[in-house]
Amino acid sequence: MLDPERGLYIAHSQEGPISICPSMANRHGLIAGATGTGKTVTLQVIAETFCQAGVPCFMADMKGDLSGISQVGRLSGFIQKRLPEFGIENPEFQACPARVYDVFGEEGHPMRTTISNMGPMLLSRLLGLSEVQSGVMDIIFRVADDKKLLLLDLKDLRAMTIYVAEHASEYRLTYGNVSESSVGAIQRALLSLEAQGADKFFGEPSFDVFDLLQTNNGKGIMSILAADKLMQNPKLYSTFLLWLLSDIYARLPEVGDLDKPKFVFFFDEAHTLFDDTSKALVDKIEQVVRLIRSKGVGVYFVTQNPTDIPESILGQLGNRVQHALRAYTPKDQKVIKSVSDTFRANPNFKTDTTLLELETGEALVSLLDEKGAPGVVQRAKILFPLSQIGTITPEQRQKLIDTSMIYGKYDRMVDRESAFEVLLADAEKAEAEQAKQEEKVVKQKQESEKEAKKKGNSKGTKSIFGKIASAALGAAITSVTASIGTSVANATTGKKSTKKTTTKDIANKAIKSATTQATRTLTRSILGSLTK
Repeated sequence: MLDPERGLYIAHSQEGPISICPSMANRHGLIAGATGTGKTVTLQVIAETFCQAGVPCFMADMKGDLSGISQVGRLSGFIQKRLPEFGIENPEFQACPARVYDVFGEEGHPMRTTISNMGPMLLSRLLGLSEVQSGVMDIIFRVADDKKLLLLDLKDLRAMTIYVAEHASEYRLTYGNVSESSVGAIQRALLSLEAQGADKFFGEPSFDVFDLLQTNNGKGIMSILAADKLMQNPKLYSTFLLWLLSDIYARLPEVGDLDKPKFVFFFDEAHTLFDDTSKALVDKIEQVVRLIRSKGVGVYFVTQNPTDIPESILGQLGNRVQHALRAYTPKDQKVIKSVSDTFRANPNFKTDTTLLELETGEALVSLLDEKGAPGVVQRAKILFPLSQIGTITPEQRQKLIDTSMIYGKYDRMVDRESAFEVLLADAEKAEAEQAKQEEKVVKQKQESEKEAKKKGNSKGTKSIFGKIASAALGAAITSVTASIGTSVANATTGKKSTKKTTTKDIANKAIKSATTQATRTLTRSILGSLTK
């Protein structure tokens, strides 16, 4: 609740109101406590207070409860009972300007990013890759950059992975070894990710983080992410929020210390961010958390147990609201001791004992003062929200979507030419060229076989002619010989002629007659053989 005298008023203790110092709100914070102790309502109260101060906020809504911040609250018996405790007589219930988002585009505006914007490090974490497999992912991105291929969606990444695998021998000396086993692991992880609906998250138009940093009539717009379905894959949820936070950090300019934050980011179920996370990525998160405050952004982690957050990051969370913890085992008792030691002690009570005694809606609160020093921990009751507590109806959600200033901006996915289309076109071109070459080879082979067959037929015909001619010539010679013999015999037997005829003349006539007969016989033999 915004109070000109109290600042960002969020709780009330026996000593009086407790407020977040606006100039220290970008020094980050922590909201922790066991299930059912009131963390969600506390988050709503703090976000509502920032909204009234003109600071836009982003928060993930795990069960749909936070969506009620978009509707006007009402007086209930519980609130009416607590009014005197806060010194409030007539609360002015009001709604916050809000937008609803959904990675899957079902319960709000879609929130997408491209494969390139996500980057190889976050993708490797999302896919659960080993160090070696992450190295192959780096190579895939490097090759895509060198070939100027856009990686926008999952099919682009799959196509690029196949391409790098097929040309692994070409890239080995330049980029390093690409093993088939690593490529196979990446492809299997991509198929699994797609089965979980991540194909709707990667693509264009990519979400513009500046749409989160807007106000309406002097109030900060509350951006609420429907995360009930997203939380079914905690790694996708945490990686998405980490990308969003990293993108905000990369794109916002340095502004130094401001009177109040430009933007506040609530990271609910924050323990998922650090589960199975490499040291390199934890170092990256720590760097973002440490430096993003200079860009006017405050990050508030929400989790059950503060020990879920690495000490290097926990030490940077100056504004803390700690709800009750449970201690059923020796391990739990150690946690109680560890948590109580992080607060600046209050002489009026024992912190570790009080942690076990807190009722729902109560918390131990320690906030930074104007000089950035942590205040003494106080036992306090968290204010009630002025907006609705609980979920909204589907009709109210749809109205928020339809009346939003960004309605239609992200609703339709665009699939422009990128790595998949370029590599597919290259593959089809290469396949067509190969088919053309194969067709040319087949044609040349057919022509060669045809020419060889033609030559073979020509040799066969010549051989037939030779055989026929030899046979006919032999028959003709036999016939000539017989004719000459007959003519000579007649001449020598004393047959008379009217003219004086010599043996030589008789022989010449016989040869001429026999030759004519032989020629005819040869011609008939050849023609007769061809017509059979």
